Amino acid sequence: MSNVPLVQRDSATGTVRDQLDQIHAAFGTVPAMFRAVANSPATLTAMWSAFGAYGGGALGPALSEQLAVAVANRNACEYCLAAHTALGRKAGVSGAALAAAQTGRSEDPRVAALLGFALRLVEERGQVTAEDVRVVREQGWTDEQIVETIGQVALNLFTNYVNIALGVPVDFPAVGLRQPV
Repeated sequence: MSNVPLVQRDSATGTVRDQLDQIHAAFGTVPAMFRAVANSPATLTAMWSAFGAYGGGALGPALSEQLAVAVANRNACEYCLAAHTALGRKAGVSGAALAAAQTGRSEDPRVAALLGFALRLVEERGQVTAEDVRVVREQGWTDEQIVETIGQVALNLFTNYVNIALGVPVDFPAVGLRQPV
């Protein structure tokens, strides 16, 4: 049971209705998270705009979903874990790769380094070191990609907090949380 009402697209007006219509067009439905966030037009605008910006970002959809899965698992956000696992599959990421990403692992050392960096950001609340940045840079990640990773981690923290704090019901196929290795 959500701690706030889930706004119905049909009863929404103005900017909220416009954005819920865009979300519906993108997903074929309006996921519960956006319906909860729609209680605040400013928050809905911020969240939807950020998703749009990163949708065309330097990391691409497959890696973005792996990052989201890693952050969701670390924060025990069942909603985001389920949603981003489904979106990751849609982006062509295998179930095995998404399961590995939950704990920051990947068969690709470059991806593993970036996932590890993302989890370090979460664990250290952004207090990473120059050495942490150097490690991902040595794996071939550009400054643009490193900065975008930080931005995407922040966006995923935002959505994790929304879903956990508001008790948003999961409306994607459930995925089990994994213990860090």
